[in-house]
Amino acid sequence: MKNHVFDTLLARGYIAQVTHEDEVRQYLSNRGATFYIGFDPTADSLHAGHLLQIMVMKHMQDAGIVPIALMGGGTGYIGDPSGRTDMRSVLSPETIQHNVGCFIKQMKRILDVSEGKIIFADNADWLVPMNYIEFIREVGPHFTISRMLGADCYKQRLDSGLTFLEFNYMTLQAFDFLQLFRRYGCRLQAGGDDQWSNIIAGAELIRRKEQESANGMTFKLLTTASGAKMGKTAKGALWLDEDKCSVYDFYQYWRNIEDEIVTQSMRLMTMLPLEEIEAYDKLKGSAINEAKERLALEVTSIVHGREKAEQAAQAARSVFGTGGDDSSVPTEIISRDELGATFIDILANHKITSSKGEARRLIGQGGLYTGNQPVKELFAELKEEAFTDSELLIRLGKKRYIKLILK
Repeated sequence: MKNHVFDTLLARGYIAQVTHEDEVRQYLSNRGATFYIGFDPTADSLHAGHLLQIMVMKHMQDAGIVPIALMGGGTGYIGDPSGRTDMRSVLSPETIQHNVGCFIKQMKRILDVSEGKIIFADNADWLVPMNYIEFIREVGPHFTISRMLGADCYKQRLDSGLTFLEFNYMTLQAFDFLQLFRRYGCRLQAGGDDQWSNIIAGAELIRRKEQESANGMTFKLLTTASGAKMGKTAKGALWLDEDKCSVYDFYQYWRNIEDEIVTQSMRLMTMLPLEEIEAYDKLKGSAINEAKERLALEVTSIVHGREKAEQAAQAARSVFGTGGDDSSVPTEIISRDELGATFIDILANHKITSSKGEARRLIGQGGLYTGNQPVKELFAELKEEAFTDSELLIRLGKKRYIKLILK
């Protein structure tokens, strides 16, 4: 007998909090039931944090539950203050809609989008044309200022300056839940654990306005073994768009994660059966690399497809000297005009490092290699003789490789 989807989510380590577990279990026993997760389009690509929530949607789909992917085309005008110490940049309507389109395109590559399997919605449909007086009369009486100020999403902003613009966010997200209940019968909102206050607000609004049950569920945030937020690379967030994070870099991120969280990441970020993951739990020492390679292959396959994932694996084996094709290693084109420039300038100008200061620190600490040779001089210059057949493989730190192509 197949496990209840709630038990599956528990066993794989997703669930952090739930409002009323018995009600949620009962609701998720009904095939065709809906639940929603919101995605505010603050960038033109999803990232690793979003991927965890998309994996929950995949498990729900397998159980016959219909996810609603709610695009924040309306709330994107404001920006979620949760987890922020400053106000988000205000985006133009054109940028918001472009970002929404990018999100949907990426989700369609990962999720089952056949008829009846998923609903894509956009809160711009009801928030943008909404009359503010009408909204505040319907929603305002159900929120007290004292309770809102006690919410975690607002607490940390009080000293640095919480704007009235952002203060509206909780009421708007709650209104989203009410709208999805009215339109699709949705009784469950899910999201990251930093969304708990906002999710509760929406569930309570439905109970007060409609005298109907509604619930919330949050997932554990993706973290490293030390508890820090996971998904940061040398170039910033671990984006799902290969133009912002190459398939090779994406693969290498998962290949190089800490030993302590390999199988935890397998449970959260892949569809591998738990029995198979438990076998990887038993690996020790260098044998853990086998689990890391499997993790990297599976996650990369989900996001970029099996073919590109296998190409990235081949490239990784090549640069680590175990054979394979290195054609998927990220490349940077170097013009002949740049020959004679310092590696500091090359790294910074091509954004291989975030700044010249970072490039200097990297070289000064012996962390830059050409081939297998460390660059020992701080102001060493890039020379043509360093290239072989117009190619030069450089390594930054222990595990990041980039191929320079001379043209």
